[in-house]
Amino acid sequence: MRVKFWMIRIVFVGIFSVLIGHMYSLQINNGEYYHQRAEAREEASGKFIPTRGVVYITDKHQTKIPAVVNKEYPLVYAVPTEIQDPQESAHRLASIVGKDVKELISSFSKANDEYELLIDKATPMQVSQLRELNEEGVYIKEVVSRFYSLGTMASHLFGFISPSQDGTVAGRYGVELEFEDMLRGVEGNSKKDASHDPIAGSDLYLTIDRNIQAESERILGNLFNEWGAEGGSVIVQEPDTGKILAMANEPTFDPNTYSKANLRDYLNGSVELLYEPGSVFKVLTIAAGIDSGAITPQTTYVDKGYLTLNGRTIRNWDKKTYGLQTMTNVIENSLNTGSAFAESKTGHETFTTYIKRFGFGTKTGIELPGEVSGDVSNLDNGRDINYATASFGQGISVTPIQLISSFSSIANGGVLMRPIIRQDDTPEVVRRVIQPETAEQVTDMMVSAVDKNILAHVAQYRVAGKTGTANIPNFKSGGYTDDVINTFVGFAPAHDPKFVVLIKLDHPKGAPLAGQTVVPAFKKMTQFLLNYYEVPPDRAGEN
Repeated sequence: MRVKFWMIRIVFVGIFSVLIGHMYSLQINNGEYYHQRAEAREEASGKFIPTRGVVYITDKHQTKIPAVVNKEYPLVYAVPTEIQDPQESAHRLASIVGKDVKELISSFSKANDEYELLIDKATPMQVSQLRELNEEGVYIKEVVSRFYSLGTMASHLFGFISPSQDGTVAGRYGVELEFEDMLRGVEGNSKKDASHDPIAGSDLYLTIDRNIQAESERILGNLFNEWGAEGGSVIVQEPDTGKILAMANEPTFDPNTYSKANLRDYLNGSVELLYEPGSVFKVLTIAAGIDSGAITPQTTYVDKGYLTLNGRTIRNWDKKTYGLQTMTNVIENSLNTGSAFAESKTGHETFTTYIKRFGFGTKTGIELPGEVSGDVSNLDNGRDINYATASFGQGISVTPIQLISSFSSIANGGVLMRPIIRQDDTPEVVRRVIQPETAEQVTDMMVSAVDKNILAHVAQYRVAGKTGTANIPNFKSGGYTDDVINTFVGFAPAHDPKFVVLIKLDHPKGAPLAGQTVVPAFKKMTQFLLNYYEVPPDRAGEN
């Protein structure tokens, strides 16, 4: 049951290699004295930098909300060649600029040094103190920089900009990187044979709803802190269009002060990190079986509480024996042996075909950098145990964006859509995965599971959903640890869904079941969305 984890390791190594490659210098060449020299160089080269495009998000009324804009900041720098006494200046400035005295003395003592950045974005108090001090060789210059008006909100989506080796700035991570060419514009040129003014970058309009994003981050943040988790994600998607309405990740960071964050915090866990999804995957296994004609919701098997294949024994998550069970019962009780039975009836080749048709093993095509494909290669080696464990989401790896897209295809009557984040993108059908009647039947099974297990139930609404509590692989010795990742994916109203929600929590302390963590969080998110969109009940009069 051992996964080819070396492939996952390669992905992680590649990701962190990129991270290290994105390390940056904070010395931005825009001080007054230095700025004059930069202008001279621009004139000599004939190049002029354009204004960067603004990034907008929206709300349910399609209001344009500026989230990433250009703003003037006071930049403070020193010209060491003009400082007469480095030691005295360093002692006077250290507390104001927040730097070590020895560090300042060293900077101010450099021979022929004409520029040392002291503060890239000074506060009003710092500016006031510096003006009052009026230190010789220290200057304040208003420079245009990027301002992320929402702070930490959607930081993984936005990314940030930082200096490049050529002195210009460029997007790092998120849409700042993905749409760099669009946002940065075209440099101006003053040369006689090719003279033109700079062309400002184009604005970018995202599908992200500010209110849904804010609620997603509030719920995830509370969940993350309450359970002392190492990470987590919330994604909200519109199933019939593929639009991403929210994408939240923990841990987060503030792109206005990105240098204070850890490098790993820049990763967008929704698209860049892999994990084994666990029992949430049983829905897709059952869907494949029903659509292929191998089983129906009423197909029965006798659960003995365990199943032995290739010398390995599978047991139900609660170690219980359930006896005669239908496929609907398999979803309701989340039976490992039942999903393995459904996969065996479907057939390995057919099962693998459906899993790939749902989008696993390939990128979704979402316009965000760093997306990884996941790994379902364990389904290509022919061992029965590998197919059995894959049927309940162990031994294969996926991304949250793949998982929510697959569930959105069920909510969308069996049609898989490409996830999109730009408002002006036309919804794009990837393929039909299952037939409408299959999607209807599977949805009914998911509703039954929610009703029976109560925790995700919302009064007067049919809610479809499924939990997953997956043990985390032991990358050193093989097998699995006792640590878990909790997932819940669901949609509402079940037969006319307005949204699909995925909530994932990594390494919650105490290895709790998903029913203790992400399921209550999903219920809160669902109630918020139903109220926000003013969705009428589809079970009027019921509790």
